[in-house]
Amino acid sequence: MVLSAMQSQLLLIIVGMLILITATNIKTDIIALIVLITLALTGFVDPRDAISGFGSSVVITLMGLFIIVSALEKAGVVNWIARRLNTLGKGSEGSLIIVFMTAASLLSLIMNNVAAGAVLLPAAVRVARESGVAAGKLLIPMSFGTLVGGMATYFTTANILMSELLESRGFRGLNMGDFLPVGGLIVVGGILYMLLIGRRLLPGGNDEEQNGPARPHDLSRTYNLSQHQWLLEVLEDSPLAGKTIAESKLHSELGLTVTAIQRRRRVLSIPGPEARIRKNDRLLVVGTESSISSLSQWGPRVLDRQSMRPRRKALLVEPIEISIAPRSGAIGKTLKQIRLNRDYGILAIGLWRDGVSYTDSVRDIPLEIGDAILVVANSDSLEKIAGNPDFILPAGRYSDRPVDRRRAPQTLIISAAALMLGIFEITPLPIAMLIGSVALVLSNCISVREMYEAVSWKVIFLVSGMLPLSYAISDSGLAEQVGASIVRGMSGYDPILLVAAMVGFTMLVAQIIGGQVSALLVGPVAITAAIQSGIDPRAISVAVAMSCSMAFLTPIAHPVNVLVLGPGNYHFMDFPKVGIGITITSTLILLVGLKFFWGV
Repeated sequence: MVLSAMQSQLLLIIVGMLILITATNIKTDIIALIVLITLALTGFVDPRDAISGFGSSVVITLMGLFIIVSALEKAGVVNWIARRLNTLGKGSEGSLIIVFMTAASLLSLIMNNVAAGAVLLPAAVRVARESGVAAGKLLIPMSFGTLVGGMATYFTTANILMSELLESRGFRGLNMGDFLPVGGLIVVGGILYMLLIGRRLLPGGNDEEQNGPARPHDLSRTYNLSQHQWLLEVLEDSPLAGKTIAESKLHSELGLTVTAIQRRRRVLSIPGPEARIRKNDRLLVVGTESSISSLSQWGPRVLDRQSMRPRRKALLVEPIEISIAPRSGAIGKTLKQIRLNRDYGILAIGLWRDGVSYTDSVRDIPLEIGDAILVVANSDSLEKIAGNPDFILPAGRYSDRPVDRRRAPQTLIISAAALMLGIFEITPLPIAMLIGSVALVLSNCISVREMYEAVSWKVIFLVSGMLPLSYAISDSGLAEQVGASIVRGMSGYDPILLVAAMVGFTMLVAQIIGGQVSALLVGPVAITAAIQSGIDPRAISVAVAMSCSMAFLTPIAHPVNVLVLGPGNYHFMDFPKVGIGITITSTLILLVGLKFFWGV
């Protein structure tokens, strides 16, 4: 394959983009904008075409979906679903797997996969605790349920993108009916695999296994807080009196975290580093016994000897866990460096990593993917950090946003009507999404401010920035060159093998850079290869789109996997151990479905 100078330059841009995604901490959406600017300045695309992605049908559709889902959450519809699952899911391990995989699949038909996972996570953990089933037996099935559900719907970002790429090449776009038959079979196959085989490969259980006991689901027990909480009385002549928490060096030298200051009848909960300690205060702290012993050696009047006993109920605020998001800017930094307490008012009291909990000097430990951080904070602080893409919070545990249940019927009717308009192609899907969004605002189901806040601008900028690259891959002839090489290499073989090759390649790329970028990179090549080999380009577009959701092999391949990593007490290898089987199952069903429904 001989590339022209322009194609070689474009290939260098693609390689540079992949290096930035995999080897730096630059946000993917910012990298997308860098790619857009580079393409415009180098002349690969006209400057007007470079920014056309911001007005594309993909972007309008995604914005409308974000707004509709936000309105459903505000109306309490999503929480209602989670509560019903608490009732339905109380049973055996097998029935719980079916319930949560089915629920995750159904929610993913109409909403973002991460949102579906975040909604179901607290319900799954609660049901697991009440039913005596280890959370590790439910959370990977739930995560994989959102992924297979995303294959069965048009409303997954990669699926919408492949439809846009088809339309840019002059073909009819895809719709719900193109994904549901094959995707529905994959959902059924995924649930059956997990029920019959996958569940036996999952960690945890009701009894102790060779790897030790399953991780308890109660956070206080998980982090052994009953042995790490202390009530310290500051005596009148204590050297701590008059100092701020930062000046006291309780954390910097001893690793103790002050979670509250009790002053007569007042309690200052979650104090900041500038909070001042006074004589006769009582300090509620979290730390190890060795740290407390070291504190007693600071002087005979530092604390009362009676405070040398742990206090089981020292925490005044229920702790929750937050997880590190994939490609988070917090990776490699300490909690002290990211100023979690100073900027958000959130106090970290524990860290969970690879099955081990830490409560000593947690703010000085560099963060890694898959870490779970145990924190205490008020709802305002957690609501604030919920907008930070570096962290993932479980839904339903932090938001004090008012729920307007009176508007639930109205919200449901408007949302369903908008989706039906698009699904049955009564109007183009972007227009249907705009109709639904405007109707929700005019009917006061969601305010204008909430409408703007509902949109995930990171996704919007990512898609808008990457679309010109897909167009350039096609317009420069690079897709045609690569596609021709693939067709020549597969000549003489059954066309289904070409599709299988594209599915395997797309799936592997998605494990590294995510499904959205994979669709934009592989899509143009796959469509061109299909045209040259006489395969229906819409069929191969469905295959590539669904392959982008096969993020089963690593915990960092999809944000929902990261979301369940800590609460499920999973290790990295738990995902490929279970995921290989569901990947093979999904691939085989996809290929059979393409042959049956599309005649490939």
